[in-house]
Amino acid sequence: MGMGMAMGMEEQETAAREWLESIIAKSQSQDAAGEAVWKGGFFDSLSLSDLRISRLQVGQALCSFRVPAHLTDGEGNWQAGAIATVMDDVGAAAIMTTEGLIKISVQFDISYFSPARANEEVEIDARILEHKGGRRLTAVVVEIRKKGNGQIVAVGRQWMTSGRPLHSNL
Repeated sequence: MGMGMAMGMEEQETAAREWLESIIAKSQSQDAAGEAVWKGGFFDSLSLSDLRISRLQVGQALCSFRVPAHLTDGEGNWQAGAIATVMDDVGAAAIMTTEGLIKISVQFDISYFSPARANEEVEIDARILEHKGGRRLTAVVVEIRKKGNGQIVAVGRQWMTSGRPLHSNL
């Protein structure tokens, strides 16, 4: 049994929720613009500042997000890099619900279909597709849709590999 298998599924879902919530909380700290940049995680927290967790269950993370103006380009469209950051972190949370590990992206493909604008509400749905190499590699697909009409904003597929254990006692 791998390290992630030692945790129960409920514990893994809780760990995924706590991990996402810690990133969101970082954006609200007064240190977010200073020392946090050099400690890592600042850009994740900047891009996830308004993320709301709707559901975490085995193999899936479902979140909603109102696109903040500070993550848009000169035309008011949600920036591609900020979209990629949200997809990467919500995809990692979906994997954490089954693995109990923070995984690292080794391949990430994103197709952008339609822009989301400042203050527009979107839904991010990340689901595990498959595992390879004894669960060492995990594929996840992440879809972002506009909440109002279901229009696809972007679809990403990524492979992630084992990182470090979330809990040192595993």
